[in-house]
Amino acid sequence: MSIEAFFSSGWFQWVVLPLLIFVARITDVTLMTLRIVFSAQGRRSLAPIVGFFEVLIWILAISQIMRNLTNPLTYIAYASGFAAGNYMGLFIEQKLAIGMVAVRVFLKQDCDRLMEKLKENGFGVTKLSAMGTQGSIDILYTLIPRRSLKQVIDLIHQIDPKIFYAVEEIRTASQGVFPPTRDWQIWQAIGVRRK
Repeated sequence: MSIEAFFSSGWFQWVVLPLLIFVARITDVTLMTLRIVFSAQGRRSLAPIVGFFEVLIWILAISQIMRNLTNPLTYIAYASGFAAGNYMGLFIEQKLAIGMVAVRVFLKQDCDRLMEKLKENGFGVTKLSAMGTQGSIDILYTLIPRRSLKQVIDLIHQIDPKIFYAVEEIRTASQGVFPPTRDWQIWQAIGVRRK
């Protein structure tokens, strides 16, 4: 069978082409999700590179749909690939856990105990006294690699599973105390330095 015959065959039109569009759409939407994350984190050199490949793949996928307007499976593949790409992009972004987060812990008691636990595990921590609606409280503030978030939350829950805390994304940081990790080169690449 020649290449031209293969591309015009029913097998290609109804099975291979929709599958290729589906995979292309998963890839470009995954890249879109990562590009948005990189842009939000201020990674100016990485976001455009990812965006280039995202759009290139999208153009290839949409051009195949335009050439095959009478094939409804290409539409279904395109939409399904979009949905799966959203899921995949968020899954990969969560696994990469790139960036930093700030954790604020609001305590009425056991503040010094939690502060010591965080320090013992290599996390920098700042203690602030504050007045809340229910009286005086202490606030512990720590800036951590996003990969360490589960570890910090586990430390918080060891003190009290009902402690109120808040987590927010941090775009940039300079200096600080961070636990030693295998991925220290990543931290150096984004400009964080050890004291």
